[in-house]
Amino acid sequence: MKKRVFIIHGWDDSPAGSWFPWLKSKLEDEGWQVEVPAMPDPGQPDIGRWVEALADAVGEPEKQTYFVGHSVGCQTIIRYLERLPSSIRVGGAVLVGGWLNLKPAAIEDNESKAIAEPWLTEPIDWSKVRAHLPKVIAIMSDNDPYVPLSDGALWQKNLAAELVLERQKGHMNSDGDGVTELPSALEAIHRLVGK
Repeated sequence: MKKRVFIIHGWDDSPAGSWFPWLKSKLEDEGWQVEVPAMPDPGQPDIGRWVEALADAVGEPEKQTYFVGHSVGCQTIIRYLERLPSSIRVGGAVLVGGWLNLKPAAIEDNESKAIAEPWLTEPIDWSKVRAHLPKVIAIMSDNDPYVPLSDGALWQKNLAAELVLERQKGHMNSDGDGVTELPSALEAIHRLVGK
């Protein structure tokens, strides 16, 4: 079966944003089947709707299925995997700027706080996630204005993730940070498949 990768964008982003088109093109050149689904109502990400949209996009996950998430897209992947039947194994995941906590700058107004709250408070059964996910690489930036660097340690603790630290790349998106290519994400996928 052909290797598949699903790239899940973040809050207020789209499949055409950030470094997603660049990574999609690079992986397709290598023979991957790549999907970057448009998540519903990206300005107001909702756990149930986003997990359902990812499940619909993936269909039947298996060992040749890989995931790349950015920001809240990382949690979407984790919460999707948590709900899979126990017998299913996927290939691995790359989590870019993924958050379990947020700095105050990310939730300055009441609307942002209300949107973020379920993602920050609804528990995750990490043992269920680990059962599906053999390898995880978390990419963090040392000057992310929204995500505390300490979340990298949480990805390590909860998922035994390998941590990659980017220098001065902010939240690693195109809007505020001008990041339209992310070689560390491509390298991380190569490491997941043992290239």
